[in-house]
Amino acid sequence: MATLGDIGVAATINIITAIIFLLAFAILRIQPFNDRVYFPKWYLKGIRSSPLHSGALVSKFVNLNLSSYLRFLNWMPAALKMPEPELIDHAGLDSAVYLRIYLTGLKIFVPIALLAWSILVPVNWTSDGLQLAKLRNVTSSDIDKLSISNVERGSERFWTHLVMAYAFTFWTCFVLMKEYEKVASMRLSFLQSEQRRPDQFTVLVRNVPSDPDESISESVEHFFLVNHPDHYLTHQVVYNANDLADLVEKKRSTQNWLDYYQLKYTRNQDQRPMIKTGFLGLWGEKVDAIDHYIAEIEKLNDQIMEERKKVKKDDKSVMPAAFVSFKTRWGAAVCAQTQQSRNPTEWLTEWAPEAREVFWSNLAIPYVSLTVRRLIMHVAFFFLTFFFMIPIAFVQSLASIEGIEKSAPFLKPVIENDLVKSVIQGFLPGIVLKLFIIFLPSILMVMSKFEGFVSLSSLERRAAFRYYIFNLVNVFLGSIITGSAFEQLDSFLKQSANQIPRTVGVAIPIKATFFITYIMVDGWAGVAGEILRLKPLVFFHVKNFFLVKTEKDREEAMNPGQINFHATEPRIQLYFLLGLVYAPVTPVLLPFIIIFFALAYLVFRHQIINVYNQEYESAGRFWPDVHGRIISALIISQVLLLGLMSTKGAAQSTPFLIALPVLTFFFHRFCKGRYEPAFLRHPLQEAMIKDTLERAREPNFNLKLYLKKAYIHPVFKDDEYDDVRSEISGYCIGDSEDECVTVPTKRQSRITTPAASHASAGSLRSPS
Repeated sequence: MATLGDIGVAATINIITAIIFLLAFAILRIQPFNDRVYFPKWYLKGIRSSPLHSGALVSKFVNLNLSSYLRFLNWMPAALKMPEPELIDHAGLDSAVYLRIYLTGLKIFVPIALLAWSILVPVNWTSDGLQLAKLRNVTSSDIDKLSISNVERGSERFWTHLVMAYAFTFWTCFVLMKEYEKVASMRLSFLQSEQRRPDQFTVLVRNVPSDPDESISESVEHFFLVNHPDHYLTHQVVYNANDLADLVEKKRSTQNWLDYYQLKYTRNQDQRPMIKTGFLGLWGEKVDAIDHYIAEIEKLNDQIMEERKKVKKDDKSVMPAAFVSFKTRWGAAVCAQTQQSRNPTEWLTEWAPEAREVFWSNLAIPYVSLTVRRLIMHVAFFFLTFFFMIPIAFVQSLASIEGIEKSAPFLKPVIENDLVKSVIQGFLPGIVLKLFIIFLPSILMVMSKFEGFVSLSSLERRAAFRYYIFNLVNVFLGSIITGSAFEQLDSFLKQSANQIPRTVGVAIPIKATFFITYIMVDGWAGVAGEILRLKPLVFFHVKNFFLVKTEKDREEAMNPGQINFHATEPRIQLYFLLGLVYAPVTPVLLPFIIIFFALAYLVFRHQIINVYNQEYESAGRFWPDVHGRIISALIISQVLLLGLMSTKGAAQSTPFLIALPVLTFFFHRFCKGRYEPAFLRHPLQEAMIKDTLERAREPNFNLKLYLKKAYIHPVFKDDEYDDVRSEISGYCIGDSEDECVTVPTKRQSRITTPAASHASAGSLRSPS
């Protein structure tokens, strides 16, 4: 069991590690040859130029300005200097809202920590509960004297914890409501002030019913001309181009190898580069590398042409889905937010994702198979979460003095050393758990892709939700249950059955020491490592040395990355959970959490300003998920406190805690009804205002031409595909609406046609 000394050793190790990371970053960022690694966002915006192009030879690579080394910490005030409106213009609303999660943590926990340390800590410290517990042979440490474990059973002091629980709950709910209101207002203002984008006019339609007399494209056009005659503009059917995309990606990879060997040959023309054609180039016939890859690219070009012809001619490659665009945002909003047919499983509409965040391969998944896929992933995630408990418990048992002595008795003389013991108990469990789940976000993202979500934002939100559940079950509950159970097993066996619940109530707060070490490893050193960008730094210089030939190649070698919401947001939620659970139980944990939120806010603000380049913009669509998880953490903390107090003989005060989860739940329902609609639906009033203003400012704008290529699959965005698309779907090629020729319906049935239309009146067959 970790003591205050062990916590001090762990804190020293992690503080030194964090300082080393921050100092290394401060020095590396001012070196000219690292400029593209630490300021890629400014290069992508065309604002910053490379310092390697001017100055003396040495100064192109090493910063010789000694005064800049004295100002190595100036990145910190610079990261805080940019105001939020300017940050939104610079990086987008998603980035600004993401930063507000850290601000919310500070707003919640700083006042709670001040209140807890001024009231709860003195109440806990001046009690004698652990002295009495030692008579029952229950283990404890000095840090537990600051927790509720030190309060005597049946003491009137538990009223203090009850009052503080109400105070913490009301303050947390107040902050959450204000933040929800603020973010909802920011979202509506952002959408209203945003420049024209294709997704504002476009709806994704899925599960288009098949018709024996019409193609999917003709069915879509006919349906929307009849049911949205005043607002329908054009559409783009969805093709299953996954095989073609694989070929294009293979060609791109082959082209990269060709560029590499051509560059290698230009540097040494005395010898042609050679490769082996076998597996991974380890065996097989030895051939000229340049000639080999040129021949491979020619083969791939032929295969790509054949695949395009197949897509053009094969009706099976057309999926029962389409991107339908409207003349106004108002028309798109009406379509996206209403049921289109009497059969609720057909003509399903939703807002189209932003064009750059469409996950194209999942659009080729039949809609009817999505339910089965998601059921499979629910079952797979259950078993993943359940079976992960076993290795985590096993590894954590080894990351302790007793576990190591049992597994490796010959190490006993070494680990009995005070310093080594402090490292093992105060540092090793946190780092082991961190390393053990390092690949989990990638696994959960693969599972989300299998489920068939069609946008990057929805993929990340689903993976984040599962990661949060995993952290709740395995990292939080798993660590508490396995930790307290194993540590107190000997005591349980020597007590009567009616004493066990009381012992559990005393023992659970003891696990706070493990979470303190985990916060320092993951939240302190981990966040400091984020700003160092060691992996992108190494990759950039390797690519720059071996592959870069032109300035364009150098830009492609930059890897600015983006906020990995599915990996970082659940981590933040774990700290919300730990803070809310331990605030009334072991307040000593709160300062560690506050340091995490403050450091993370500073680091990620710097990264968002200078590094990250978001792939998409969802206008803060994820905030309801963030709010809901904090609410769930608050309810969990209340239930756990209720269970803990019930074992402490506080019969008079404990019943008053029952009202807290109920009140919190109704608060959540209020926020859900009051603020969540702003994240799910677009107000028609706002859409009409923006449409009216745009028509007044640009009365002659050709919207059809603007939307024509917006939702074409990336592998088809060339001149040849434009010809194919105009041939297949009968789209308007001209710039004006007068040149648009509608597709007449060929269907014999008029089930989905409530009234005759100009598109179908002359072509309907009379029933025989």
